[in-house]
Amino acid sequence: MAEKPQVAETVAALRQHVKAWRGADESVALVPTMGALHEGHMGLVELARSKARRVVVSIFVNPTQFAPNEDFSRYPRTFEADLAKLAEVEADLVYAPSPAEMYPQGFSTGIVMTGPAQGLESDFRPHFFSGVAIVVSKLFLQCLPDYALFGEKDYQQLKVVTRMARDLDLQLEIVPGPTAREGDGLALSSRNRYLNPQERATAPVIHRSLLAAAEAIRAGTAPDAAMARARAAISEAGLKVDYVEARHAETLAPLNGAGGPIRLLAAAWLGTTRLIDNIGV
Repeated sequence: MAEKPQVAETVAALRQHVKAWRGADESVALVPTMGALHEGHMGLVELARSKARRVVVSIFVNPTQFAPNEDFSRYPRTFEADLAKLAEVEADLVYAPSPAEMYPQGFSTGIVMTGPAQGLESDFRPHFFSGVAIVVSKLFLQCLPDYALFGEKDYQQLKVVTRMARDLDLQLEIVPGPTAREGDGLALSSRNRYLNPQERATAPVIHRSLLAAAEAIRAGTAPDAAMARARAAISEAGLKVDYVEARHAETLAPLNGAGGPIRLLAAAWLGTTRLIDNIGV
């Protein structure tokens, strides 16, 4: 059985490890997570291993990105199982700070994001990207990695973090990892465990609808018309749609007839579980 990675619970302990690696002229990659790890996270760790000599995985369920009515208290926490999985992919260190370590008493700083943070998720979770921006910026400053790995499943988050790192002149490279999927196309997510068997059988309709829309757009259908059909298909399957949109793949701005690469993004509720997905055109 592979040896579990070491665990650092404080900024000081994390920095001590990183300082030793830097002293040996070793590069460092960071994979930020909220735990409840699945194969998508393992893929990110393996990608990180291909980029850097040392890999840190952070596990922190960040309270600032959850609204009071969201699932912070019931978000799955599986720390020991996560450590076992990370041993198999040879992560060097797990950084697992407490909320008090990350946000000590009197903490009063925030980050306001615009650009790719505007619309889509922010229309339904207006608190979300400010919470993501502050925790990710703190992780970057605490670890000072050469690389940080984020999955494309959370595509808008990936673009927001990339923009923030560029705007703040942070000396690291944001590396995207492809969305990991089940055999029927459902994007892997820690929240998939909330789905009952009937909901699990229905959930792939999001991915199927996006694939059909992408094919239609490539065949010449106007994006608005293709997305209207996708929205209808997802709704008819019994999901409550938050958004099903076509956006510019880099800026996430509405297309408005402009050229450039296209990304299709969707968020919808299946019962009490919110699912998101996206694909390129």
